Amino acid sequence: MSEEQKSWDSSQLRNYDIELEQIPRYHFQDPKVDERISKNQPVLITGSKLVKSAEEKWNLDYLGKHLGKSTYTVFLSKNHNFKYFDEKKIYSKSNPKGIEFKPPTQRLEMNIHEFMKKLKDWKKGDDRLYLQQTLNSTVGPSIVEDYLKFDWHFVADKKNKHMWGELTSNVLFISMEGNVTPCHYDEQQNLFAQILGYKRCILFPPDQFECLYPHPVYHPHDRQSMVNFDNPNFTKHPKFKNIKGCETVVGPGDVLYIPIYWWHHIESLLHGGPTITVNFWYKGGPTNLQYPLQDHQKVSIMRNVEKMLLEVLQDPQEIGPLLRAMVLGRYTDP
Repeated sequence: MSEEQKSWDSSQLRNYDIELEQIPRYHFQDPKVDERISKNQPVLITGSKLVKSAEEKWNLDYLGKHLGKSTYTVFLSKNHNFKYFDEKKIYSKSNPKGIEFKPPTQRLEMNIHEFMKKLKDWKKGDDRLYLQQTLNSTVGPSIVEDYLKFDWHFVADKKNKHMWGELTSNVLFISMEGNVTPCHYDEQQNLFAQILGYKRCILFPPDQFECLYPHPVYHPHDRQSMVNFDNPNFTKHPKFKNIKGCETVVGPGDVLYIPIYWWHHIESLLHGGPTITVNFWYKGGPTNLQYPLQDHQKVSIMRNVEKMLLEVLQDPQEIGPLLRAMVLGRYTDP
């Protein structure tokens, strides 16, 4: 990115003691884009018109006026971190096998006018807000019209060329400056399209799995890293010292390809104003096992083994000891 195009500086980035390379940036017509996607490697795609119909209109005033009368999913947090959790895995009377767990954020449904007012009136010490809503036919006719004008040929080309599965959802993200979605991975292919403002995206390949200490599959924080990037505990997570990743800052018009099973940590830049993003989630498509296995395939196998053991043993506490008993001695001694 040239200095003329750059509308942010390093003072807006949080400081992490992590070895990071820059994710390559290529124009959407450059064949290197598809080369990287075919290898399951991230790439920052420039110059596409994927969400141009939104770029031209979607600011807070426009969305506040046109998003309609429906309620939207808004998360509240006492701090800047918005760590995902799976409500279905939390203990309740209807789910006695769940985990005793206190959600780190509060999930609310509110109309767009209430959300925009809270955003406008926000002051230091208030709960931070983050709207995360699937785009569908209820979001108001003007927004639907803009949505239908997305460059669907662009994403269809990527889907077909790389044999992805079906589009599962488009999610609208409206974030306050400085909000962070902590490090996690998804089991889908992701085209991450920036509309307003700037976001820093830090990615780690699947082979860094051990360095990021994922929560167990039965935990509400499944697919999330246990490591606190703001204050890593190297006693609990010593391998995090060896972590290596890549990063980029996405701005309006940029589309970041986040490969399936790649870890990603996303933050709206400090002092940069609100951000608006739409992502495109696609199923991974058919799996053709070729040897040696790719790293993301190994992660998938590990998840499936863990899920199978949980189903058979019925007790999460038995999984770890059983796996240790299988490995220690039999696979660790020379």
